[in-house]
Amino acid sequence: MSTRPRFSIIVPVYNRPTEVDDLVESLLAQTDRDFELVICEDGSTDPCKAIIDNAVEFRGLNAKYFYKENEGRSIARNYAMERAEGDYFIFFDSDCVIPPDYFATLKRELDSNPLDCFGGPDSAHESFSTTQKAINYAMTSFLTTGGIRGGKVSMEKFTPRTFNMGFSRKVYETVGGFREMFSEDIDMSTRIRQAGFTIGLIRPAYVYHKRRVDFKKFFRQVHVFGMSRITLHLLYPGSMKAVHTLPALAVVIGVALVLLGIFVSPWWLLPLGIYLLAIFISALVLTRSLVIALKAVPASVIQITGYGTGFIKAYVSKILLGRGRDINEEIMMRKGK
Repeated sequence: MSTRPRFSIIVPVYNRPTEVDDLVESLLAQTDRDFELVICEDGSTDPCKAIIDNAVEFRGLNAKYFYKENEGRSIARNYAMERAEGDYFIFFDSDCVIPPDYFATLKRELDSNPLDCFGGPDSAHESFSTTQKAINYAMTSFLTTGGIRGGKVSMEKFTPRTFNMGFSRKVYETVGGFREMFSEDIDMSTRIRQAGFTIGLIRPAYVYHKRRVDFKKFFRQVHVFGMSRITLHLLYPGSMKAVHTLPALAVVIGVALVLLGIFVSPWWLLPLGIYLLAIFISALVLTRSLVIALKAVPASVIQITGYGTGFIKAYVSKILLGRGRDINEEIMMRKGK
């Protein structure tokens, strides 16, 4: 007789069999296996079904695999949740690798301090490339993001993200599933908080997150993040905090300093030089790698300028000019990959 698992791991997948293979290997290595894995393949042309079938048949993984037409990652997550059996839903991205004590840690933390919704930080595994580690620094450093993704020091109340997020079945039954939009995890966390549920950071329950493998893809990703912050502001007036505007402000100040440095005096470039030096030193201390520290500088510039320009673009278009669809229509129409 099967026992209902405490945790259901929900993972939407789109053409990522190699990543899923790494994720599955890390789940098979868990010291506590009180979970099921629910994979929803979102119309992939390069599916991962063989990997899941092999892990289930020959290695004892408790997993379910579903394939559906491509509609977006949020719809895929909702499809998986409808078919999950656990008391809690745990969300990972397909490019995550899970430390072996993750679920033992999560169980211990929830038993001692129950939460309706929770999340944990992400880090870079030693096997990741130097570029991936530099991007991880840019996304997690206080100097670049204000520590809002689970850092020890943060400028904003912690908001769980779907690379490492969980909530109870009761939350799902009350709030419903994810909306198909960019930054859908922030939207979900906001709805959960507004419904009166408890939300917290479980710092020891971290994951290794591969993120983007090159700077061009990284820029596109953070540019969309910046644009989606305006969507969230329109959905939830008053939700925008000072930390969300800082990258846009940094872009404006940075451009002004560069222009002044070119046309007035090179001394105007000094503040930029000091800031970039601080990033380099911070990354060097944290990673103990000269190569990663050197790459962390352009990665941080990309993180700030990508987010900042996306924010400015959406602010001008949607707020100043009032262009685009009605916000609720936009949420229903937008597709994610």
